[in-house]
Amino acid sequence: MLLWLSGRQRRATGLPAGRVVYSDHSEWGEIETPLYDPTFNLTGKPDYLVERSDEIIPVEVKSSRLKSAPYDSHIYQLAAYCLLIEQTFSIKPAYGILNYVNQDIAVDYTPELEQSLIDTIREMRSLSRRRNIDRSHESANRCRGCGFNSVCDQAIN
Repeated sequence: MLLWLSGRQRRATGLPAGRVVYSDHSEWGEIETPLYDPTFNLTGKPDYLVERSDEIIPVEVKSSRLKSAPYDSHIYQLAAYCLLIEQTFSIKPAYGILNYVNQDIAVDYTPELEQSLIDTIREMRSLSRRRNIDRSHESANRCRGCGFNSVCDQAIN
């Protein structure tokens, strides 16, 4: 019965077969230390890392339903976890999993995705040093949820 229940819980979280070696969910025990890459000064806490054979697979659980394709931000978040896994464990993941309420998506960690991630990190670091950055969207909801809304001269109210 316990094996059946644990298998059911694993399927509900979208975890592939293998040993969970990292979890950012308090239901599974103490929260793990964030992963860190000093080269890019990048820190992250994937929801799960699953070890299977000689690979480590990051799993990111999303609370939303997948409507058509994953958001770029979700793909880059998963790619960042792949980069962090390579730095931390010296194992380059072949892919990661985005677990949505209605579907799981495997995202290949290709050299092109890795380079695009690195380019994006560098661009973000460069932009973060600028004093004025123009708003990059037309979404009032995003503006309302932004931590800089009260001081932003471009906020959509």
